[in-house]
Amino acid sequence: MLLLTAAFVASASWVMGMENMVPSIEKKDFGKTKDGTPVELYLLNNTAGMTAKIMTYGATLTELDVPDRAGKREDVVLGFGSVRDYEENSGPYLGATVGRYANRIAGAKFTLDGKEYKLARNNGPNSLHGGQKGFDKVVWKAEPKTVADGVAVQFSYTSADGEEGYPGEVKVTVTYTLTNKNELKIDYTATTTKATPINLTNHSYFNLSGTDSSILNHELMLAADRYTPADETLVPTGDLKPVAGTPLDFTKPMAIGSRIADMPASVGGYDHNFALNGAGKGGLNLAARVKEPKSGRVMEMFTTEPGVQFYTSNFMDGKIKGKGDVSYKKHQALCLEAQHFPDSPNKPQFPSAILKPGETYKQTTVYAFSVQ
Repeated sequence: MLLLTAAFVASASWVMGMENMVPSIEKKDFGKTKDGTPVELYLLNNTAGMTAKIMTYGATLTELDVPDRAGKREDVVLGFGSVRDYEENSGPYLGATVGRYANRIAGAKFTLDGKEYKLARNNGPNSLHGGQKGFDKVVWKAEPKTVADGVAVQFSYTSADGEEGYPGEVKVTVTYTLTNKNELKIDYTATTTKATPINLTNHSYFNLSGTDSSILNHELMLAADRYTPADETLVPTGDLKPVAGTPLDFTKPMAIGSRIADMPASVGGYDHNFALNGAGKGGLNLAARVKEPKSGRVMEMFTTEPGVQFYTSNFMDGKIKGKGDVSYKKHQALCLEAQHFPDSPNKPQFPSAILKPGETYKQTTVYAFSVQ
């Protein structure tokens, strides 16, 4: 284990009587991929009792330890204990950085500047989360960064022109910052040599009570009055509809399980894109607030993006085992994926997700933790 970053402050107290801590970053070997590429794991510690672990394979958040109201720390994200497990169970995208295009592109194709581009069909007739080998399945380069309010690691990757069918060489950075205010901040940038769709997100699965339980008791608020209705393959129709009067109305805090049975059986829960009220206002805007009553943990999500995909792990069936040999079951976790709307390259009425040469894609999403 190599200590990369020493204390930024002399000492500070953990919440709820925890021992003194100083911000630090540690790097460990995390094994190798099937093709022999070494993978590194970075451990970020702040002054307030949180630890984040991110590996270079997929720039993936593998663990997030957060104190409850009594000061007890628990891991609140699903994940695996080895690179091999991530490779062999890639379908859920646990904690991964997703790109070039998060979510679905209808028919696995789009037309840009008069040219049609064909993508991999890896989700029925559609392309999902970047294709067969998206950003979640490559090994990124990592570099610790000095920040004033915590500790940070920047991950970088260059996607070749034509990779997974997308035009342009794209250079991407994803910077994870664990602040001393118990925030996990994720900053994204991208540049391209040709016009191309870009839609990056983090695909963490959260359970604020610890990962071996259901999230149906979690209370959720979404700052979204509208959503994008979708067809049977979960591709938006292109319309925006109000959530009022539907089980998708989380404008006021509501237990996730209170109306989940009212969702179509074909979906099995929530898997919808919500149009955030703060879109277009600039800067970070509140997207969601989640509270787990028993532990008292609260997670607030802020983002610069126009949408968020709320997903309740509907396709987990207990066959996949994660950390601690826990079987991951249906509704065991929730995802809140900051994003442009699904299928935006084929929906000109949606906010544009096209990045052009000379421009820089920028996105920031923050998951802020506290207790009540």
